Amino acid sequence: MNALTIDAKAWTDAGDAGLHDAIELRRAIHREPELGLDLPKTTAKVLKALEGLPLEIRQGPSTTGVLAILRGSANGRTVLLRGDMDALPLTEDTGLDFSSGIAGAMHACGHDTHVAMLAGAARALCARRDKLPGTVMFMFQPGEEGHHGARFMLEDGLIDPLPDAAFALHISPNMPTGTFASRTGPLLASSDTIRIRIVGAGGHASMPQDAVDPIPVACEIVTALQAFVTRRISVFDPAVITIAHIEAGTTYNIIPEDARLRGTFRTLSERSRAAVREGIHTVATNIAAAHGCRAEVDIEEGFPVTVNSAAAVDLAERTAKALYGDSAWHTMENPMMGAEDFSYVLQKAPGAMAFLGAAPVGVGGDYRACCALHSNRMTLDEQVMARGIAMHCGFAEAVLTGGMAD
Repeated sequence: MNALTIDAKAWTDAGDAGLHDAIELRRAIHREPELGLDLPKTTAKVLKALEGLPLEIRQGPSTTGVLAILRGSANGRTVLLRGDMDALPLTEDTGLDFSSGIAGAMHACGHDTHVAMLAGAARALCARRDKLPGTVMFMFQPGEEGHHGARFMLEDGLIDPLPDAAFALHISPNMPTGTFASRTGPLLASSDTIRIRIVGAGGHASMPQDAVDPIPVACEIVTALQAFVTRRISVFDPAVITIAHIEAGTTYNIIPEDARLRGTFRTLSERSRAAVREGIHTVATNIAAAHGCRAEVDIEEGFPVTVNSAAAVDLAERTAKALYGDSAWHTMENPMMGAEDFSYVLQKAPGAMAFLGAAPVGVGGDYRACCALHSNRMTLDEQVMARGIAMHCGFAEAVLTGGMAD
């Protein structure tokens, strides 16, 4: 284990000092949420927050993402810190004074806080530029909510050369406030979309023998996919298949020509991911054929598995404890089946994502009952952003001073 060299007091003080500006930026972004890869208003707020700092700004053709580069006093290692910027397509119902003013869009996943914490860290690290023996990349990324923003920023060549380590924080209202949590290995799952069309032959509902009804075939496929997961995929390398949408027919007395299924599957390894993809095709096409139907299977590839390196998680744990004491860190026993496109960055460079507990004020110990991420009623404790700023700074200094094992 390499020695940890960080100025913990400097970073906790910087987090506290930057909290007011972080809250102001977070609320400004929250009021004007934007979706997808093109976030002009959010990007403008980010650039305004970074104005006057000694940063090299890069932007690419595919998104409105921003990579800001701070070059320290020596040409040593490079560390990347990421904050995602996009919102979710739902209508806010929190009653906050700074609620979304955009119908059908809300920062319900905490990305507004991620941006604010990263901007605060950029300001704090710039203030101590002469003490940094290397380079810090600040990745302000759009399109995390299913739009592959990180992949586009990588493909645009913005993150070149690749960093020696990468780190991201994600707010969670369902964790003790101010606590950091992560784990080595798979942290979050891959996420792929399933679309299946079962084609039969339409007819009168009173004469099914003269038609080929796709609806019972669709139902059988849904059930068979669940059996496939439990019988063919190891419980030690798990997968989840959920068919969340079924559509067929126009009225009560007509057998439709086709039925459509839509869902998702999640895995924690590329091996299980490939096995599930193949199994879905096999199950759907053969069950359909057995009933005289045809199955058209389309699987849209989503995010890969988010895999944390052991060295980065170890460094994050030691950094959190150095900043805020042993109780500030929790090692997660199990991964989560949600997905993250920071996974694309972690495919290219060793690193880690960690969660930061931000249960809203007044819930006491009942943080598990708080409205979760992606809820239109999700709120959080903004005060924890001071810890997020400090953690970004501490992790960056620890990497640049050789605290992470090679």
